[in-house]
Amino acid sequence: MTEHFDSLETRTPATRDQAVFTQLPSYIEHAIKHTSHYREHFKGVDPEAIRSRDALASLPLTRKADLIGLQQAQPPLGGLAAAQLSAMVRLFQSPGPIYEPQGEVGDHWRMARALFAAGVRAGELVHVGFSYHLTPGGWMADAAARALGCAVFPAGTGNTELQLAAMQQLQPTAYCGTPSLLKILIDKAIALKQKRLSVRHALVSGEACPAGLKAWFAEHGVAVFECYATAELGLIAYETIAREGLVVDEGVLLELVDPHTGQPVPPGETGEVAVTLFNPVYPLIRFATGDLSASLPGVSPCGRTNMRIKGWLGRADQTVKVRGMFVYPQQVAQVVARHQEITRARLVVLRHQHLDELSIHCETIYPSDELAQRVTNSVRDVCKLRADVVFSQPGALPDDGRLIDDQRHLH
Repeated sequence: MTEHFDSLETRTPATRDQAVFTQLPSYIEHAIKHTSHYREHFKGVDPEAIRSRDALASLPLTRKADLIGLQQAQPPLGGLAAAQLSAMVRLFQSPGPIYEPQGEVGDHWRMARALFAAGVRAGELVHVGFSYHLTPGGWMADAAARALGCAVFPAGTGNTELQLAAMQQLQPTAYCGTPSLLKILIDKAIALKQKRLSVRHALVSGEACPAGLKAWFAEHGVAVFECYATAELGLIAYETIAREGLVVDEGVLLELVDPHTGQPVPPGETGEVAVTLFNPVYPLIRFATGDLSASLPGVSPCGRTNMRIKGWLGRADQTVKVRGMFVYPQQVAQVVARHQEITRARLVVLRHQHLDELSIHCETIYPSDELAQRVTNSVRDVCKLRADVVFSQPGALPDDGRLIDDQRHLH
């Protein structure tokens, strides 16, 4: 069995850097010429001078958190698209809302590399448990599986009994989706005294999958590998058989930067993940994700030579990811604005038995079941998630300016 997806994974670091920084100047010039955002953002920049990591670090960041405002001011894509909508394949909507384009058919998000590293090979049936609705998760996994020569069962989210029945009949050997859905399916099969699922390897994302949960999956016959991906960037990094951090994808240039200055942090220190994506339709240069990570020294024992990161180490802002969906502080403010009875609110995220739990704590002097239902509906409409509602008297919540309190302890 081939150990690597292609020869790019085993290039020497010097060869990789030469290829990337030979390409970078023309890519920056393309972005300046074809997008209004980078024409303004990089005003006065000489693309030919950007031929090293130090030179790249001189450019300003574009923050994921700013996309909401940019797209509202200049719809639909905030002046970042370098092609007309007629050249796009699909547009997706993530919470915020933030809109993301699919610029080409095939493995646009480059996820096949991560599926391959998880052990998936041509001819397998892949059970895709990401949503195909609004957000691109299902499409990302679907395109990757097809690129590897696999058939796909597009399960999506929900309808777990129907999903389990399909798994028992179709016998998929691979799964791609959130770890929580896979756990629910395994737990349900056990509760119904059904035979062990046929899935033998899985690529999971969208949620944390700590070592304890991976060990639980292994006990149930599933080797689970993580990947780090976003709707805008596609694959960023992925886990390999070495189980030592995540290897950076060959299609991106990753920096770890100080969230305040945008300057690279020393090797091994925690910094914000900033990615340059070589996508001519939707160029993203020094795109700051808001996620924190740190680099690992040396190369992976699996033979892949690209930079490795430790995985997700938290957020540089209050934004959180819950059940695979980003939630932003301004969304909590939008929920509060819908209900004059509420003076303040805070979204609280917990994790119980490897599953995310969400509640919204609201200060009000008018608590009622009817208000709780309206708030529940608002959270679902704004954040696309369900949350329990907890009422308290005015002044009960900490006066620290936080709208989201992530109390999960994942590492």
